[in-house]
Amino acid sequence: MSLASHLDELKRKHGDIEREIDEAMLHPSVDDLEIANLKRRKLAIKDEIEKLRIEPTTH
Repeated sequence: MSLASHLDELKRKHGDIEREIDEAMLHPSVDDLEIANLKRRKLAIKDEIEKLRIEPTTH
């Protein structure tokens, strides 16, 4: 997988999780822990995207 396609896939996943968070927050029955876990996953993907943008030659 090329770096560009990997970044595109990470961005897609980041957007998907963002939509999941938005949807979960609309439903009061969703556990706060579940929302926190989604936010952690989203942040981890964002960190990976930034790492790949900064250091593309080492990956």
